[in-house]
Amino acid sequence: MKLQVGWLSIVGKRENNEDAYYVDSRNRFFLVADGMGGQSAGERASGLAMEFIPKKLQDIDFEKSSPDQAIKIIDDAITQANYEIMALGELDPRLKNMGTTITFLVNVAGTMFIGGVGDSRVYLLRSDKLQQLTTDHSVTQALIENGLLTPDEALYHRYRNTLWRYLGCKEGGTGTNPKQIRPQVGDRFLICTDGVTGGVDDPTLSKILAAGTDPQTTAEAIVQAATDGGSKDNITGVVIFVDEV
Repeated sequence: MKLQVGWLSIVGKRENNEDAYYVDSRNRFFLVADGMGGQSAGERASGLAMEFIPKKLQDIDFEKSSPDQAIKIIDDAITQANYEIMALGELDPRLKNMGTTITFLVNVAGTMFIGGVGDSRVYLLRSDKLQQLTTDHSVTQALIENGLLTPDEALYHRYRNTLWRYLGCKEGGTGTNPKQIRPQVGDRFLICTDGVTGGVDDPTLSKILAAGTDPQTTAEAIVQAATDGGSKDNITGVVIFVDEV
């Protein structure tokens, strides 16, 4: 499989960048995280996720592992990172209640394993149709799923940025149930924090992904569109083009 990758992360309108990302040098896996907790705590939490998860993912045989084997290693990696973040938060009062989202795309034996914890997202543009492949672990999404809120109402709800599941809480290490996608030539994936989705709607994302001829300039265009759209957060996007399968 031949992939092209581009990425960009900016501080945006915040004082420091609590987002983090990891692009494997062999294009086997890609991670995006959005830390929370104020001061340096969010930055520390997302940094810990980028430290522990890539190390554990190296246990995957990216050519031969079965889906069950791959999922177990992914879940173990995230569970370990969750434990480390919770433990450090208990030991250091300055880091108490810190946390982070984590979103991943892992390429094993020709299958993309996609999932996460929190509200960072993975999108797929295929045949000019944009799909959100992850589900937000937010209070508003839970209300939508229970029929108590419409998607339009959720956009302005006071709890729209409140997560019930993230790394740094006990629910963070309870498995990811990743989607399994067989990529096709021409597929375009976007992994992003809510700094992107807070400033760019889905139709605009779809147009930028479809028009791009290079993943780096596409990532830069998405981040610029989020900035122009009024995003108030750190902004991070990783763009992956599938050229051969």
